[in-house]
Amino acid sequence: MILPVPVSLLDRSRTRAGEPGGAALRDTVERAVRAEELGFHRFWVAEHHAVPGIASGSPPLLMAAVAARTDRIRVGSGGVMLPNHRPLVVAEQARMLTALHPGRVDLGLGRSLGFTAPVREALGVHAYSPEQFAEDLAALVDFLGDTGPVTAMPKGAPSPALFVLATGSGLAVAAQRGLPVVVGGPVVWGDTAALQDYRDRFVPSPACPEPYVVVSADVMIAETSAQARELALPEAWAMVESRATGVFPPLRSQPAMTLSDRQQAKVEEHLGRAVHGTPAEVGDELAALVDRTAADELLAWVSTYDREAQERSDAALAEMAAVSRPSADHHPVRPGRPPGRTG
Repeated sequence: MILPVPVSLLDRSRTRAGEPGGAALRDTVERAVRAEELGFHRFWVAEHHAVPGIASGSPPLLMAAVAARTDRIRVGSGGVMLPNHRPLVVAEQARMLTALHPGRVDLGLGRSLGFTAPVREALGVHAYSPEQFAEDLAALVDFLGDTGPVTAMPKGAPSPALFVLATGSGLAVAAQRGLPVVVGGPVVWGDTAALQDYRDRFVPSPACPEPYVVVSADVMIAETSAQARELALPEAWAMVESRATGVFPPLRSQPAMTLSDRQQAKVEEHLGRAVHGTPAEVGDELAALVDRTAADELLAWVSTYDREAQERSDAALAEMAAVSRPSADHHPVRPGRPPGRTG
């Protein structure tokens, strides 16, 4: 199965039990190098704070490390959370990156708050409305366009490609601003009417003249269906443990606790939302996902305890995108270039 759209990777710098958190960050950079060699379109990193299972708390710092070790792949954030940062700071960080790595920087923007109440307290953010997100996004766009009250430095640096990590309200904001979206969860696996509403309400912008939808999915590929399921389990166990303890844990080769029937049902629920199986099975499911959502691009987030198995899964996924691998000067979404399906 060859997929008709570009395929990208999101790496959340997942930690592993018994290892220092720094190992996860080094793994992320090395994975980005391999992703470029395999022909993936983008490589994105995440922002999470005070989460034992995720080492990445500063996307701009990690993006800089990834971009310095690669040459062609687009590097981005999935995403920078605007509640935690002033728009001017985000604009200047993005401009520094684009000045150093012109034409390669994406800025995915979200509005998620901290994982727990103590984290939100430490961040100083307790509430953040869709209206506040829209205001901060508008301010960021103004700073990047040199129309803000002050000038974001370095002046004259290229602008990054902006994306909105969207739910229902985020889709509406993105449509109004003429920005591409990254969607997952209920928007992907449930009713896709919200995506059509985004397309119907989309207001063209110079950087994005047409609606552009990136669909995010949890993907794991192995030689057999049973092996793929086993590899997807550590992430499912972590999700269940986080609900029981309030702490999202590192990946483990075995569950950290004895699962009740209800918790085992939650594990199965998580696995049911993941795309896992043989290359043929995953290819068929991803193709159906693209067809159902009319996606312009796929963003796969893949993590398991076994690093070598994760590498094999990445390689198998890259093979499915062989015909849609972009050349060094071809990007479906970037400032000044119309986005659109490339398959």
